[in-house]
Amino acid sequence: MSGKAARQRASANTADTATLSVNERILKECHTLYTDAENGLVSIAENLGLSLLAPRKKISVLLIGNHSAGKSSFINWYVEEHVQRTGVAIETQGFTFVTSGRKRESLTGNATLHLYPHFEPLRQIKGVTEYMCTEISTSKQKKFSLVTFVDTPGLVDGDMKYPFDVNQSIEWLGDLADLIFVFFDPIGQALCKRTLNLVEKLNQTHADRIRFYLSKADEAGHESDRQRVMMQIVQELCKRPGLNKTGFDMPTIYIPTSGKPSRCVNQIEEVCKDIEKTINQTIQNTLNSLEKDCESIARIVTDKLHKDNESVSYNFGARTKGVCYGSMGFLLPFILILNYLASSASDQSLQSILGKSGSETFKLYLRPLEKMWQMVPNQYHLYVLATFLLLALIFLIIGKLKSRLRPTLSRKQRKALEENREFVQNFVRKKKQTLYSQYLQQSVAEHDL
Repeated sequence: MSGKAARQRASANTADTATLSVNERILKECHTLYTDAENGLVSIAENLGLSLLAPRKKISVLLIGNHSAGKSSFINWYVEEHVQRTGVAIETQGFTFVTSGRKRESLTGNATLHLYPHFEPLRQIKGVTEYMCTEISTSKQKKFSLVTFVDTPGLVDGDMKYPFDVNQSIEWLGDLADLIFVFFDPIGQALCKRTLNLVEKLNQTHADRIRFYLSKADEAGHESDRQRVMMQIVQELCKRPGLNKTGFDMPTIYIPTSGKPSRCVNQIEEVCKDIEKTINQTIQNTLNSLEKDCESIARIVTDKLHKDNESVSYNFGARTKGVCYGSMGFLLPFILILNYLASSASDQSLQSILGKSGSETFKLYLRPLEKMWQMVPNQYHLYVLATFLLLALIFLIIGKLKSRLRPTLSRKQRKALEENREFVQNFVRKKKQTLYSQYLQQSVAEHDL
């Protein structure tokens, strides 16, 4: 077991770990605890018949809105690198995953699905793979190293035809996203029905993940114009029962530009705080899930070992009963054979085989049985003999039934289960405590821990 823990520690201490932030390292190590090829919790649980999902190392943020709503511009601002094309035209025609990495790179659809295997079911939606790509940036700005942005096609009404089912694709991605940002453009088609329909559908199951923003707020004219636009959007949203709720909030945001002052209140930093808050919540959920999964594995192992102990005890009793009934089944015919030999063999034959003293002892012990046999009338000898043989057969059958064994674990299997239990209870849970302490040390004084 010490070897298993040592290998796990070695896998966590890679060269690039030193360059990661605390939160990055926590999520990375949690992911490794699940996915390690030899000792990962996923493989351990799979051998126990338990299905576990490895936590992701980053949160995913889905951006939706009408075309030219500022989705790509926001990603460029957050990353502080021009990774997405922007413009009035529909620049994003497919899905673009924007994530951090070691070097600047662009990946096609198939490579994207290899990078994100949990998005593999998207391949079933016809045409999506050809309109999917990933942009890898080396930026370390803000919390980008812990975020994957999913930029979606600009949504428009009318005769616009997409090369794939855009609604189904966005709804499916919304199921996996940690945050869903809805951008309303005050100048363009803020009240695009396709956008509103999608938002209403996503809100039915993911209301807690959705955030509404009035993007490009600095281009909406005077304050009265912005208020009018916001009122129109809110009224349109409230017409839909699923979106008509109290506490509705839609901050105004725009990309700050040096040398272009604006009197409009820019709440774009609130977007960053939402992302950071979700990252922190994801880390806590991941650590909590790690402990629950360890408890589940340990409980299943304990149950298996307990059932195996019961099976071993049951098998001992079954063998004992089988031997007893089997002995009775063999003993009756054996006694009959001895009685036949004693009654039919001459004294000289017995003495030549057993000796004089042995012959006398043999006859002494069989005399009661011989007398009982003589008490049976000759015409019933055959029936009595058949009865004894039938009883012997019944005892043998009962012995066979009673000696049926339950399957048990081999020594190797028991040792593996005990090692797995010790691993999750002693190493993984201690590792979880250490990671939780490292996470809390970022915000809590050391003497409070």
